[in-house]
Amino acid sequence: HSSNLDDTTLLFLLEEWSLTPSGTNMKMFLISPVVCLVAGVLIIPTILFVIFSRFDIRQETRYMLLGNTLLSDLIYLLVYTLSAALNTAHLHLPKEACVLLLFLLAVAYCGGLFTAVAIVLDTYIAVSFPLRYIVILPPSRTKKIIALLWMCSGAFSGIFFCVLWTTHSFVPCVLETCSVPVILILTLNGTETVKLCFWVSTTVIFLCLSVIFGCYAILYFKTKHSGIWESICSRASVTFLMHNTVLFFYLFPLLALFIESFLYVNVAIRLQTGILVSLTVCNVLMILPKVLFPFLYGLRYREISASLKSIVRRKQLRTVSPAPPPS
Repeated sequence: HSSNLDDTTLLFLLEEWSLTPSGTNMKMFLISPVVCLVAGVLIIPTILFVIFSRFDIRQETRYMLLGNTLLSDLIYLLVYTLSAALNTAHLHLPKEACVLLLFLLAVAYCGGLFTAVAIVLDTYIAVSFPLRYIVILPPSRTKKIIALLWMCSGAFSGIFFCVLWTTHSFVPCVLETCSVPVILILTLNGTETVKLCFWVSTTVIFLCLSVIFGCYAILYFKTKHSGIWESICSRASVTFLMHNTVLFFYLFPLLALFIESFLYVNVAIRLQTGILVSLTVCNVLMILPKVLFPFLYGLRYREISASLKSIVRRKQLRTVSPAPPPS
């Protein structure tokens, strides 16, 4: 195939792919989103409840940013699992509904990524300017920053989808199928404008990840002589490892997706192979960070873990409390 396919050829290839055994095994790819959604629904609302139910916690910048990231991840898990389930059930959506789902996914993903950058910058400011930290990032300013992050996520996603909508780069059957992996791999068969939007998006994502990595590296070199890194089991070492684990899970799927897209554009792999790789990346690798983040990052905070333990103790006391004596 060529890098730019006409609508008839594209429709034929999509129908051919959906009729192959690889298309019938799409239910296997639904397991990961469903499992991750269940795990996320169990832990994320619990942490959000702890953050918003205690005034002292929700007034701190780090907890507000953490809560915003968890909210973005929960929205992403819900919307992506819904779209994957509809696609697996072969339910065709109106084009407008599919674009709305894709827009919500893009906003939630950008919101989580931008807030992750804000969390790292918050940590950098707290370590580098401890005496001026409360002046630089008071709670009122943090709320404005969070609102700005959502506005930027919406604007960034809106521009991309306005371009997608006006250029009519997708034939109707693609949007009716509403499969994110399929749409991702076929984006590079669109117009030059759509391709430009794709590469601008990837550049922004890598810039965000570069800022995260750069801040962590600077913090390490600034604090390596302070003694907090002496033990491999120290809190700083473990926290640094947890952060980089989450960063790896954010970065690796994108790298895999871009390599696969590059090979597809250069006719090194077939459409079916490209879609299967995209399915693996989107349904497994890009979902994992959303459910790992609350476990590896959120539960590391002492106040949150202590509050969760106290909630569990209260429930246990209520269940084992003796019955009142008979009158």
